[in-house]
Amino acid sequence: MTQADDPWAKWRQPAGSAAPAAEKAEPPVPEKSAPARARPAKTPERPVADKRPVDEGAADLEVKAEVKTKPAGTLGVKAGLRSEAPGKRTPLRGGSPVRKPMAAAAPVERPAARPAKKAAAPVVRSGPPPEGTRLSKVMSERGMCSRREADLWIERGWVFVNGEQVSELGSRINPDARIEVSTEAKKDQAKAVTILLHKPVGYVSGQPEPGCIPAVTLITAENQVPQSGGPEFKPWMLRGLAPAGRLDVDSTGLLVLTSDGRVAKRLIGEDSDAEKEYLVRVSGEMIKGGLELLRHGLELDGKALKPAWVKQLNEDQLHFILKEGKKRQIRRMCELVGLKVVGLKRVRIGRIRLGDLPMGQWRFLRADEAF
Repeated sequence: MTQADDPWAKWRQPAGSAAPAAEKAEPPVPEKSAPARARPAKTPERPVADKRPVDEGAADLEVKAEVKTKPAGTLGVKAGLRSEAPGKRTPLRGGSPVRKPMAAAAPVERPAARPAKKAAAPVVRSGPPPEGTRLSKVMSERGMCSRREADLWIERGWVFVNGEQVSELGSRINPDARIEVSTEAKKDQAKAVTILLHKPVGYVSGQPEPGCIPAVTLITAENQVPQSGGPEFKPWMLRGLAPAGRLDVDSTGLLVLTSDGRVAKRLIGEDSDAEKEYLVRVSGEMIKGGLELLRHGLELDGKALKPAWVKQLNEDQLHFILKEGKKRQIRRMCELVGLKVVGLKRVRIGRIRLGDLPMGQWRFLRADEAF
């Protein structure tokens, strides 16, 4: 048969030539005889956006086949990697595992702010003012105790008015009412002590100042002047001990410290008339009529001073007797008349004199003594 008579001759390969690997076909499978001629399967149509010629799709498949087959000795992805199960990812080398995105946290509902409380309206009391006088004031005026002691006794239920117990602070009574105190109140008052101290210069009578020492630190057993029949000093006696009147740091003389409210009221109460006597050393020249001004006619802090008894002992010494005790009163009075105080000593308070009590030492007020 000639080539013209054989229509398949041009498709045959020459003898001995190797067919390319891509064109090798598997051995033909003998076809089974079918009763009828089978219709060719229809190729599913592609989407409009992906419609390409069939030849281009075949070319793509050939390119992908070439990419999968790498020549030996070249770098590439290692073959034979096993595929992981879906949902499990291996972390990259040196990195952290791939995390699933966290769900957005639900917003936290905060409680609504509480409305600000309205300020309470002031209580306006109607009607007449309360009758009577405060019980503590009446007790203080009668000399039974100080107001502070009275409030303490009332609070503890130690006070009786017309035979009835009163334990409410601020209670008001008839000023002429009968007032009695319990045995506990009398025992408590019996524990109160009054001390007479000869204060040196450099000690303050009340609250300590920078660089100064309070005078109460001198009240020790070693500094006590013993007296026949007097009490023995105990540390608990310092409880509630306070100065009854001031004496400045640059002054010396008699200083009274007491825990007895009656004594404090007698010496420094609003209506106190206890005399304080001083010896004062001065320098400078007094203005004309200065002595009369010291006796009466000066004012301090915008208020006129009470009349004072003042005598000139010699050129540099004055003798003062006062019935009041403003802060640094004598020093300020002397400055107003051209004098400067260089020394001040208190020698008497009421009827109690300093006497021969050594400086820096102290003694108890005796039972037979009173201011």
